[in-house]
Amino acid sequence: MRRSSRDKSIQGVCGGIAEFFGISSFSIRLIFILTMPASLIIYIILTNSLDENISL
Repeated sequence: MRRSSRDKSIQGVCGGIAEFFGISSFSIRLIFILTMPASLIIYIILTNSLDENISL
C-alpha cells in the first residue's frame, strides 16, 4: 500500500487506500470523516509511514 500521487487531496493517503482496495476514494474519505477523532491519528501515522507511489 502506498500514498497516491494522482488521487490526493491532502497527502494521498485516502487515494492510496482506495487504489489498494479498488474502490472509490470518496468512500474512503467519507469513512475518515465519519470516524474523525480516531481517524485523524491514523491518518497522521499513515502519512508518515507510507511511501508515495511514483507512477506517471
